[in-house]
Amino acid sequence: MENLLRTIHIPKLDERIGAHVQQYINSLTKPLGSLGRLEGLAVELAKMTGDPFPDVSPPGVIVFAADHGITDEGVSAYPQEVTGQMVRNFLNGGAAINVFSKSINASLYIVDIGVASDIDEEELIKKKVRYGTANFHKENAMSPDEAVKAIEVGYEQAQKMINEGVKCLILGEMGIGNTTTSSAIAAAVSEQDIQKLVGTGTGIEKDKIQYKQQIIKSALEKRNPRADDPIDILSKIGGLEIAGMAGAMLAAASNRIPILVDGFISATAALIAKMISSQVVDYMIMGHRSVEPGHDVLIQLLGKKPLLDLEMRLGEGSGAAVSFPILQSAVLMVKEMATFETAQVSNKEQ
Repeated sequence: MENLLRTIHIPKLDERIGAHVQQYINSLTKPLGSLGRLEGLAVELAKMTGDPFPDVSPPGVIVFAADHGITDEGVSAYPQEVTGQMVRNFLNGGAAINVFSKSINASLYIVDIGVASDIDEEELIKKKVRYGTANFHKENAMSPDEAVKAIEVGYEQAQKMINEGVKCLILGEMGIGNTTTSSAIAAAVSEQDIQKLVGTGTGIEKDKIQYKQQIIKSALEKRNPRADDPIDILSKIGGLEIAGMAGAMLAAASNRIPILVDGFISATAALIAKMISSQVVDYMIMGHRSVEPGHDVLIQLLGKKPLLDLEMRLGEGSGAAVSFPILQSAVLMVKEMATFETAQVSNKEQ
């Protein structure tokens, strides 16, 4: 991990550019502040990129896929093999993230970072760290070296996409059991009661939620992850796709690329990334609010306010992709609206 940390440099936000853009927005042909959060979003994007007229297109989506040994405890509504089946669905263009990526003209990478089976598909990026995590109710999920390797894989994949010209990064995931893993991580870091963090995930029945909570609570007592150590957390109770997304977020922030954060699992990765390098949150925008109860806790820990609340809980990066046009609107507002002076419209002050 020390080797990776030495290579990561996340620049500070460009506050000077931000002040300039705010002044410019105030000169546009509209009442002061009348476009609300869109105005603030444009300023934030300018500060992130260091450009008063930033681009967020083309966006890039990376979906990391991995399995979770905790599914052996019966905490998910779907069997583990669904992870691999959904990866094939992604590759065949049939999933929600395929549809939404296409709608925003985003390039889409699917990365096998830890699926429990081999998938022989040409379009799949094969970066498997291990064949799924171990059942963290009985043993550590992975080794510290494997956790670091998964972060490095995510960093490298994001860097490759950025080198190809992506201007905004959306992270998605696929992994049956990963809401259990995310709930455990959220509980370990926030130290909040597990009952406030656990939802239905992929759709377990309400009477099974209490069982899921008990499994997580028991696992946390057994593993006892250190709340301030991201590698200890990942190795004991984490997920390979969560580590991969965290690494990708670090790469984006290092390159001044805005990160559009998805739902509960993506926000868990964002929390891990923040623990590795706190400035990474400066480059994050929360795309939407998930109905998973743990997401609210993570939103608060990250200090963010979601753009949308559509009662979604799918994952895959779907909510973030749906929110992307809001970023486009923010940058186009600055680029294409006339000022009072250029439009020869009388300002209120005049």
